[in-house]
Amino acid sequence: MPKITKRLVDAIEPDPTREVQVWDSELKGFGVRVQPSGVASYFVFYRTEEGRQRKLTFARVGAVTPDEARRAAREKLSASTKGEDPSADRRRIRHAVTVAELCDLYLEDARGRVKASTLAMDRSRIDRHVKPLLGARRVPALTSDDVEAMHRDIAAGRTAAARAGIGGVTTGGKGVAARTVGMLGTILEFAKRKKIITANPARGVQRAPDGKQRRFLSASEIRRLGAAMREAEDQGETAVGIAAVRFLLLTGCRRMEALALPRAWLDEEHSCIRFGDTKSGAQLRPIGKAAFTALPARTGSPWAFPGERGDGHFVGLPKVLDRLCERAGLRGVTLHVLRHTFAATAAGMGYSELTIAGLLGHSVPGVTARYAHVPDVALVAATGAVGARVASCLC
Repeated sequence: MPKITKRLVDAIEPDPTREVQVWDSELKGFGVRVQPSGVASYFVFYRTEEGRQRKLTFARVGAVTPDEARRAAREKLSASTKGEDPSADRRRIRHAVTVAELCDLYLEDARGRVKASTLAMDRSRIDRHVKPLLGARRVPALTSDDVEAMHRDIAAGRTAAARAGIGGVTTGGKGVAARTVGMLGTILEFAKRKKIITANPARGVQRAPDGKQRRFLSASEIRRLGAAMREAEDQGETAVGIAAVRFLLLTGCRRMEALALPRAWLDEEHSCIRFGDTKSGAQLRPIGKAAFTALPARTGSPWAFPGERGDGHFVGLPKVLDRLCERAGLRGVTLHVLRHTFAATAAGMGYSELTIAGLLGHSVPGVTARYAHVPDVALVAATGAVGARVASCLC
């Protein structure tokens, strides 16, 4: 019984009447089999804990070297001595749900428990990134290496594609990659609860920082942006777009909190927005008088920032901001920078982190603005003061 080497494997002649088996002299239970057709494969022979005989073919000759096959065989034989059954595990994996099927199960289970907007974002990441990269993989066979490879592919833009119907391109990037891995980890925890897997392969996967915003506008930069707004409006830039940029600076609202804001939710008497829904749920958000004066003139539209065409709300705000920043000579300014500028201004005025969290609408224990029928008077005073400070720079 010789040691299995490449020379030995190449020398085996197929028998048209039967399967030819050659056993390895170095590792008991490891062998190579050659079918009458000439197809050759490596296999292991072992007994289960119950004494049942198993033969597991695990690699084609040529796909791995004899030494690589021997190492793989040793792992499988070692597993069998610990009471595992590699052959049964393979059958279980072959009949297990795929990652795509698991994602669909998760979305169905989450319906009604998770906010519709969060679920829509999860579905988008699943369809755009997870299913194309990992959808066909069987969940029990998924490894941390697979998850890390998905992270690298998304960060490199390999799942980038045109957005249907609204223009633009989903480009991926480090932030998207990190958030997608985080979401997949949640889905795999769901798989653990359902006894589909025993360990979460996304746990411990290294993720790139998700690009949390550190940029904010200084007082002089706000003045430059204000001057650019006045100049741009005089030269025909959309008044609603400029008003939206000003409103974000004066309130710290998120982009879609402002753009998709129904006019009916604005309560000037109590200096607040009565949100029916936000990232943190339904809440009251205090805003100052300067923010109300920044709103565009009323039209027949139900939106605070009506679209230029049709019945929808305004869209295309990032492009408006880009044009304003180019005019003002500002670099690295996104719509979220406007929100961060409001927060940084509040911090510079000495307000506490808890107060700032309340102004921004964060879900933080102890911040009561989201529960009361009228906003907290201290938060109203704070947002009024911060808004007035920003407004004085914009003028």
